[in-house]
Amino acid sequence: MKTVVVHEHGDADRLVLEDRPDPEPGPGEVVVSVRACALNHLDLWMRRGIPGVKLPRIPGADISGVVAQIGPGVEGLRTGDRVYLSPGVGCGKCPLCLSGRDNMCAAYDFFGVQRDGGYAESVLAPAHRAFPIPGDLSFDEAAAFPLVFLTAWHMLITRAGIRPGEDVLIMAAGSGVGTSAIQVARLAGARVIAAAGSDEKLSKARELGADEGVNYETQDLVAEIRRLTDRKGVDVVIEHTGAQRWEAIIRCMATGGRLVTCGATSGAKADLDLRHLFARQLNLLGSFMGRRTELPQVARLVGERILRPIIDRALPLSEAREAHRLIERREQFGKVLLHP
Repeated sequence: MKTVVVHEHGDADRLVLEDRPDPEPGPGEVVVSVRACALNHLDLWMRRGIPGVKLPRIPGADISGVVAQIGPGVEGLRTGDRVYLSPGVGCGKCPLCLSGRDNMCAAYDFFGVQRDGGYAESVLAPAHRAFPIPGDLSFDEAAAFPLVFLTAWHMLITRAGIRPGEDVLIMAAGSGVGTSAIQVARLAGARVIAAAGSDEKLSKARELGADEGVNYETQDLVAEIRRLTDRKGVDVVIEHTGAQRWEAIIRCMATGGRLVTCGATSGAKADLDLRHLFARQLNLLGSFMGRRTELPQVARLVGERILRPIIDRALPLSEAREAHRLIERREQFGKVLLHP
């Protein structure tokens, strides 16, 4: 089968197109013929170097396709079934997993990181990670929603506890998490302020349901947020841009506000004036993926077209390097996909 493999960490040129033997399913496993694989920043971080990743590795966490082979002991799946794969999962045995907090599991396992992923014509998967594609979603749509919508749902609903009428600032509104968070926040009844680095992205964010937009490349983010909230600041910030605008984002928050972060694309080390934290009683919340029990909720809403995965473009597997560079240049609005 055709695959794209990372043999050593580095830039996008480290993505190598090569042939590998077709996978064979063992007990409790299935082989899925990949129809689409959506890219995430996780793919870029793995390629650049995440501690503990064993190379060579096939990237790609968001996968949809057709069940091609079934191993011994697998029930509930048949060859030909249209499925999407859960991007990550806990061990299922530790106290955190058993209490429903599997996204806190120390052994959390991602396709494309701990095991080979979807930059390939076929992928080997534990059967319990394969789910029927909801509704009439296309393969592209089924690959585009799991990681980003699960992440956005967990950030807004579970971690932030968003309430109707609250002001929510969504940073990097043109990203996969950003486009998902706009829709989840609107569904929850919040007023959405989208922030992005181009007017074109802000226009698209408004089409998705954002009430207001701020271009943080050409406008003063703090001044605009204060103007839009009558100097109060926002109740919730959804953030994964990292260090570059951290200080400004803190100053955008209302007293008692909640900031939820799930990434650090512009740098992982940020300064924090502790006086802002305690005097204004701010809440800083980390968020990682989402709980296994949340994924069916998200899938149902996507399948019913209440939430809509946003796709920027799809490229052939042979153009994986260009796909990575598109994300690094921040040229996309929504998800970039690869087709084997």
